Amino acid sequence: VQLVESGGGLVQAGGSLRLSCRASGFTFSNYVMSWYRQVPGKEREEVALISGDGGVTDYRGSVKGRFIISRDNAVNTVYLQMNSLKAEDTAVYYCHVRTIIANYWGQGTQVTVSS
Repeated sequence: VQLVESGGGLVQAGGSLRLSCRASGFTFSNYVMSWYRQVPGKEREEVALISGDGGVTDYRGSVKGRFIISRDNAVNTVYLQMNSLKAEDTAVYYCHVRTIIANYWGQGTQVTVSS
C-alpha cells in the first residue's frame, strides 16, 4: 500500500488549497479514506472521511462548511479542498486508510496559513 500526498504549501488566511492523495496497492473503491492533521506536540486528529463510493462524508466540527473531501475512484485519488483557511489550520496533513491488515499513512504534506 502506498499513499502519496501533494498540494500543501503556504497560503494567507482566507485563502484556499487543494490536497491530493494518490493511492495504490489496494482496491481503492472498497475503503473509507480519511484526512488527518497534526501539529507539533499534539495528537494527530481526523479532519474528514469519505466512504468508498463517495456517498458519505463526515467532518471535524472546526472545518465543517470550509473543507470538502471528495474522491475519484477512476484514478485512485482522494482530495481535500480547503477554503477560508485559518491560522489554526496550519499542520501537516496526512492521508489514511485502514485495511483489514493494517493502518496506512502517507508521508504528509505541510500546510501553513499565515495570518
